[in-house]
Parts: sequence; C-alpha cells; structure tokens
Amino acid sequence: MNSANQESLIPNNAKRIRNLLVAIAAIVLTAALFLGLQNQRSTISLSAVAAAAIPIDEAIANDKPTVIEFYADWCSSCQSMAADNLSLEQEYSDRLNFVMLNVDNTKWLPEVTKYRVDGIPRFIFLDRANQTIGDTTGAIPREIMAENIAAAIAELPLPHNSISSDRTSPVSEPQAADVSQPRDHAKKVS
Repeated sequence: MNSANQESLIPNNAKRIRNLLVAIAAIVLTAALFLGLQNQRSTISLSAVAAAAIPIDEAIANDKPTVIEFYADWCSSCQSMAADNLSLEQEYSDRLNFVMLNVDNTKWLPEVTKYRVDGIPRFIFLDRANQTIGDTTGAIPREIMAENIAAAIAELPLPHNSISSDRTSPVSEPQAADVSQPRDHAKKVS
C-alpha cells in the first residue's frame, strides 16, 4: 500500500468511529428516555383512584359511611395524595364508600354547592344515614385520613374534624358557556 492510500483510510476510519459513537449515544439516550417515561407512568394517577371509587348514587344507597373527595386533575395537592388515597380505598373499601367528584365537571355542581367546596382536595365524611359528620380541606397526611376513616366506620366523632391544610387549590365557579354564534353580527340594542 502506498502512503496516499493509508492517508485516505485514516479519515474514513475516524468517520466510522465517530458515526459508531454517535449511534451508540443515540441508543443509550433513547433507552434512558424510554425507561424514564415508563417510570413516570408507574406513579398513581388521580384517574386510577377515581376508577377505583364508587359512584355517588351507589354510595348514598348502601348502608356504609362515605368519604367524598372533591378534586381536579390540575390540582397538585390532589395528585400528591393519590397513592395514599388509593391505598386507603383498598384497605377500607369493604367498610366505607370512597367517592371521587371532579370539580371541573359541571355535573357535580349541585354537590360542590351543597358541601360548600371552595378549595381542593376537599373531603366530606358522611355517616351511614348520609349526614355530614366532618370535613377536611387540603393535602392531609395519610395517618390523619386513616384516623378519620376509622372513626367514621366505628361511628365515633372524627378526631381531625374541620381541618384545613395550607396546601389547597382554590375552586372557582364554572363560567357560563359563550352561546353567541360566530356569524351573529346583529348589534345588541340597549
């Protein structure tokens, strides 16, 4: 081989090595991204907790005490409590109803109004006769929720009644839908 051929091989080998390194880096980054996304999906979501909850009509009709949670998907405090609330549902669902009502769904506006929900997460505790026996608002530690649940099941006064955490999200009343038509150019007469 002459020296001209050897010089042309060196840049080609360097290019191949560089391309191989770029390909390996891309594979490693893709794997890391995939595993990272899988890890995020494994956390408990509010929709999983809501799916495990009992419908309010069914809860009101049976002879168990009930906890109603008012929440919203955008509420970070609600999301932070999701795993604890799901574990409490699984632990006590044979003795207590767990109901989840999304405040962003106008279907639940009568309940939001009835229970004066002005911050979320908001928990309303009902006895077997569906009478309000207590409430809590905000991100409440699992231990406090468990003590309130145990008291409701035992038909005792709630040990942590009417407490509010500093971690709440304000709820505003749903705005009326704009019913004007885009081609409605008629001037309003005052």
